[in-house]
Amino acid sequence: MLELSGVSVSIAGVPVLRQVSLTVPAGARVALIGRNGAGKTTTLRTLMGLVTATSGKVMIDGEDETRLPPHHRPRHGIGYAPEERRLFGSFTVEDNMLLPAQVLRLPAEETRRRLERVYSLLPELRDLAPRKAAGLSGGQGKMVALGRALMVGTKAVLLDEPFQGLAPALALRYAEALKRLRAALPDVAILITESNPELLRPLVEQTYVIERGEIAAD
Repeated sequence: MLELSGVSVSIAGVPVLRQVSLTVPAGARVALIGRNGAGKTTTLRTLMGLVTATSGKVMIDGEDETRLPPHHRPRHGIGYAPEERRLFGSFTVEDNMLLPAQVLRLPAEETRRRLERVYSLLPELRDLAPRKAAGLSGGQGKMVALGRALMVGTKAVLLDEPFQGLAPALALRYAEALKRLRAALPDVAILITESNPELLRPLVEQTYVIERGEIAAD
């Protein structure tokens, strides 16, 4: 469903990804493991069109979407939760989650259905819904970013370092949320990046290892 084929990326003339190839089939749970600076975030950003590949192809549902503008990716049913969350602090939690649905101009009934699905998977977000995002803890913000990604991620969800900076108790809650997601939405693919492979071992079926911008193992 998602595929990078021989993708290279340079930023400000510096090579960041070198001939990266990976595949995320429909419904698969895939991990991308690597040290900080190995190229994990750039890989996700390339899939989302936020970074342009200098060579290679980005394939979505078998179509070459390498040059597709980033705002078109959600129309393919792809949700993205960046490491830094990128929430609007003056918006409520619910407004942050509703924003991508509004950008896609989803019908009100469909928007409400998706929001209820998010609340069923992440019940703590229902209690947080009226709070301003600026008042959230880091762990709560990660949950909101996941909920927002699920509002549009009907086919795939990309999660960038979701456990980074979380206290052990919050990391456990996040992992439990991913297990619920896996059980409730078996057709939704997940690509998740992490530095520590042990955190993801119970959650994924396939692992890629990236080192210095190259896939070192599969």
